[in-house]
Amino acid sequence: MKKLALVAPWIFTLIWSSGFVVAKYGFEDSDSLYFLALRLLLAAVILFLLTVVLRQPLKLSREDLYATVLIGLSLHGLYLGGVWYAIELGAPAGLSSVITSMQPILVSVLAVRLLAEPLTRKQIAGLFFGLAGVVLVVLPRLTGASGFTAESLALLFVALAGSTIATLLQKKIGRDIPLMIGTTYQFLIAGVVMLAISIARGRTRFELTHTSFWAMAWAVLVTSIAAILLLLWLLNHGSAAKVSSLLYLVPPMAVLQAYVLFQEKVGAIGIVGIVLTALGVALVIQS
Repeated sequence: MKKLALVAPWIFTLIWSSGFVVAKYGFEDSDSLYFLALRLLLAAVILFLLTVVLRQPLKLSREDLYATVLIGLSLHGLYLGGVWYAIELGAPAGLSSVITSMQPILVSVLAVRLLAEPLTRKQIAGLFFGLAGVVLVVLPRLTGASGFTAESLALLFVALAGSTIATLLQKKIGRDIPLMIGTTYQFLIAGVVMLAISIARGRTRFELTHTSFWAMAWAVLVTSIAAILLLLWLLNHGSAAKVSSLLYLVPPMAVLQAYVLFQEKVGAIGIVGIVLTALGVALVIQS
């Protein structure tokens, strides 16, 4: 059990970083938002059944339901929708994680005003390191040919805003929501919204191929269900803090996976940017 407690945070971080890579596989045979809608709806059904089997709480108060709707739309709607659509438009999967990894830094800055949490000197330094890192990663790739475009970059910042809003809402009004049933509702609500948007846009292509099948299976069973169950286990065993301390490794992990699987290369300036961003997030989280 002790060995599992040591490796579990690393496994969670590896799973989380793989979400940026698996997105690219899914878009070969489907439209991004429609793929995401199917993923969220399938995950909602499976997680609900697991919630019943594991005898976890099933009821939410009206206040918790409202909070769940807001968190779900921010996290799975704006964040996932923004990331997946940006990658479909050509944003590099690995480097997209660098931009969205700024979330802990933004949360710390905004928490000063919204949650009355003081900002330490280390966190201020982390903010500057993180911003500098993102600039170094993004600027050399604003060519539109093989990197970020204005549209994909805007979507990634929408995703960053969504994850930041969701985290602040979770801290402010979502702390007492049961994890499994709360996440089930989040998946369901965001999935229905994504499905409606896909139908309204007339973008509902999903071809069942080997690639789309395994991409969907990984997205549902690993990055959705397994990640939630692992997080629940970590919370129950007091190891959640270790997950937070490893979040700064998500961008390097995602970049490495994207290089191995898609040959997404990163120049020397980009590597410096990734290191600076990771250092900035580390300073914020560990303060």
